[in-house]
Amino acid sequence: MLECAKREPQIIPVIGLPVAVTTYEEATEWSRVRAARGDRAYAVSAANTHLAAHARRDEGFARCMKSFDLICPDGMPLVWSLNAQLPRGRKLQDRVYGPTLMLTVLEATRGKKHESHFFLGGKPGTLDKLMERFSQNEIAGVYSPRFGPWDDSENAKMIELIRESGAKFVWVGLGCPKQEQWIASHLKDLPPAVYFGVGAAFAFHTGEVRQAPRLFQRTGMEWFFRFLAEPRRLWKRYAIYNSLFLYYSLKDQITS
Repeated sequence: MLECAKREPQIIPVIGLPVAVTTYEEATEWSRVRAARGDRAYAVSAANTHLAAHARRDEGFARCMKSFDLICPDGMPLVWSLNAQLPRGRKLQDRVYGPTLMLTVLEATRGKKHESHFFLGGKPGTLDKLMERFSQNEIAGVYSPRFGPWDDSENAKMIELIRESGAKFVWVGLGCPKQEQWIASHLKDLPPAVYFGVGAAFAFHTGEVRQAPRLFQRTGMEWFFRFLAEPRRLWKRYAIYNSLFLYYSLKDQITS
């Protein structure tokens, strides 16, 4: 039986987004404790500059993110922003990268039947690869929703599949901001579990998309590596939202 988490993580606003001062170990423990409670649906997000700037720019998306229970600092710029507001002994040494948090939770729950997982999103072939890679975990279910907008019947189907599976951890790989919006809009109807928005984690863990080398990740340049890999798809996101994150950060410093 899991013990209660020692303390709630400190929350510090980063350009208005309530980000938790946490580590992989603490976020994993936090998630397992909530999953074991089984009292309601909990929402977890790993926030990078794109998500943070989008929440600052879009009031509707900001309201969506305020319904999340734990927002981890996925990008190094968010870690730097947090550390600038923390005393020396409390500064973070690393970010909490969504795909790595997924691996950490899966490793902690490997072989534990009462801590099962559900993968929502991605192509059927991708889900097959995930099930093979994490075969030592209890995989309660998977579902690849159809492409395009979903009506009420499709949303109801996904919710019921999760409910029937009895999964404790639900990994939602629909891309940002769709996955966050889906979790937030259905949070009151979702069965008890911990729901994670993990973006491209499915493609990373199946080898379909290459992750940035550790040096790029540590220096906050992962975005540049991914831009080089997919320039046509990602140039607009990084050009706009990285610039907005810097603008809002400087604006808040000047006005504080």
